[in-house]
Amino acid sequence: MDGRELREFCLEFNDATEEFPFGEDVSVFKVAGKLFALSSLDAEPLKVNLKCDPDLAVQLRTDHSAIAPGWHMNKRHWTTVTVDGLPDDMVRELIEDSYDLVVAGLPKAVRLRLDRP
Repeated sequence: MDGRELREFCLEFNDATEEFPFGEDVSVFKVAGKLFALSSLDAEPLKVNLKCDPDLAVQLRTDHSAIAPGWHMNKRHWTTVTVDGLPDDMVRELIEDSYDLVVAGLPKAVRLRLDRP
């Protein structure tokens, strides 16, 4: 997966937007105004910060050297994933899990709006 593919995948989710609050080189992907992924899409190696269930994050970090505590983020709830170090389908699953965790924390009225086609 490269930066273009990562951007395209993140923007496929309902209400997903890309913003640049930290400068033009850092893409921040949000749903309903809440961050679910952050990446410098041109960086080598390509990395992405993702929200993660704390218990799962511990296990993932133990099992995969490409997954580390979230850089400049709450280390309990965020991971930094080196994209080249994992299969593409696993990276996609981690991004989707991050999106789902953020959506689950939104107010019910917002979640219902996101579920509408």
